[in-house]
Amino acid sequence: MKKLNQKDINQIINLRKHGHSLPEIKNITRKSSATILKYIKNVEILPKYFNEWKLKRGGSKFRADKEWIKAYSIAQKLINSLNKKEKLLIAACLYWGEGTKKELSLTNTDPDLIRVFIESLKELGIAKDKLRITIRIYEDINREKAIEYWAKIIKVPKSQILNVNILKGKKTGKLEFGMCRLRITKSAPYFKIIQSIIKLIKENI
Repeated sequence: MKKLNQKDINQIINLRKHGHSLPEIKNITRKSSATILKYIKNVEILPKYFNEWKLKRGGSKFRADKEWIKAYSIAQKLINSLNKKEKLLIAACLYWGEGTKKELSLTNTDPDLIRVFIESLKELGIAKDKLRITIRIYEDINREKAIEYWAKIIKVPKSQILNVNILKGKKTGKLEFGMCRLRITKSAPYFKIIQSIIKLIKENI
C-alpha cells in the first residue's frame, strides 16, 4: 500500500467527518477502499452531517433490497413452475452433491434442502413411510427439541425418527438442531434410477 502524504490523509478524514460515504470518498480522492478504510476507521461524523450519512447507509440497503427483488423476479420468469422431470433432476443433483454413494441416503443440516429432496423423491413414488430418519446432534443440543424440529420439517410423527446419535463436542449456535439423515428402505430400484439420471446429466452437459 502506497503511503499517503498528510494532505491526502487530512482530505480523507475531513470528507468522512462531513458525512461522505466510502464510495464517495473513493471517487473524490481516487484512492483504494483499503487505503481509505485505514484512515476513516475511527473518525466520527460531525453531528451536523450524521443524519445525512445515516440516510446514505440506508440507501445502500435499499439498493441491495431492490437488486434482490429484481433477481427474484427474473428467477420467477425463468422458473415459472417445476414439472416432474425438473423435480427428478433436483433430486438427482441433491443426491449427487450430498448423498452417500452406496445407497439412497442423504445427510444435511439445511432444513430446506431436506424438505426439497423429500418432495422431489415423491416423483419416483417414494412416500414418507419409506423414509428411515436418523438425527445427529452434539452433546449440548436438546434431544427432544431436535426430534420435534426435524419431525415438523419432514412432516412425520416424532416416532418415525428412529435414532438419535449424540456426537462429542459443542455446536450450539452453528448447528442448533443437528443434522438429519434420510435413508430410503428397499431403495435399490430408486437408487439405480437416480444414478442413471446423474449419468444422463454427465452425458448431456
